[in-house]
Amino acid sequence: MSSVLYDAQGPRAKRRNVLYTVVFLLAVVALGWWVFRALNDKGQLDWEKWKPFFSGSEAWTTYILPGLWNTLIAAFLSMLIALPLGAAFGIARLSDHVWIRVPAGVLVEFFRAIPVLILMIFGLALFAQYTDVDSDARPLYAVVTGLVLYNASVLAEVVRAGILALPKGQTEAAQAIGLRKTQIMTSILLPQAVTAMLPAIVSQLVVIVKDTALGGAVLTFPDLLAAVSPMSSYYGANTVASFTVVALLFVLINFALTSFASWLERRLRSRKKSTGTVLPSAAVGGTESTGTAA
Repeated sequence: MSSVLYDAQGPRAKRRNVLYTVVFLLAVVALGWWVFRALNDKGQLDWEKWKPFFSGSEAWTTYILPGLWNTLIAAFLSMLIALPLGAAFGIARLSDHVWIRVPAGVLVEFFRAIPVLILMIFGLALFAQYTDVDSDARPLYAVVTGLVLYNASVLAEVVRAGILALPKGQTEAAQAIGLRKTQIMTSILLPQAVTAMLPAIVSQLVVIVKDTALGGAVLTFPDLLAAVSPMSSYYGANTVASFTVVALLFVLINFALTSFASWLERRLRSRKKSTGTVLPSAAVGGTESTGTAA
């Protein structure tokens, strides 16, 4: 069946697509087999390499759980600060006042253009030279600073785009009933934009969780990724096993975050559909009788 977007495939096209699919699957299987053989030849698939994660709790209590805790702390603090800060800058970029809109736009574009790793390194040097923060706590402060500055600027653009995507009639109707600009933003525009912005916001929160690994790789922040090196050394160079376990934990964290966001989005949409003003029958009858009498 033909469509506006594409033409229906003929017999030759179907056979060609089946051939491409088979070739691709064979290539994937061959690649997987090559990786398996390479890991097996290096002894990375031996049970001794994976045993610490399935028998006993030493690897978890000594390396993984402390690193996971630090990762969650850094991610939570960054989200807690970046979300309201990004919303504030996004709203500020929509201000009618030039002295608010222009500086907010400059800050957002500046921090959005700088790689988050550079912001972390800059933050570490800043805390080391100009503050009395303890040396053990500086990596955490630097990671949170870099994540907040970068992700708040990205979230500011998400908020601004979400608000601008709403129909102008929403603002005009609110102005017609005499609402002030602050009331229009907080009571009309922002609540409606939250649902539309939620997928983009969640994707940025996932980026925050993943980017905490930069602190462990560069700034000696004792996060989940930083636990791989000492853990691999202690258990006989089980690098592949250690990285696999850490990667799966990151997947679980981000999956839980996106699942919660999906549930929240469905709940918000269902609440929007269920809201509405229902006039009592007495009010309707009174209106009809008044019209008749007139």
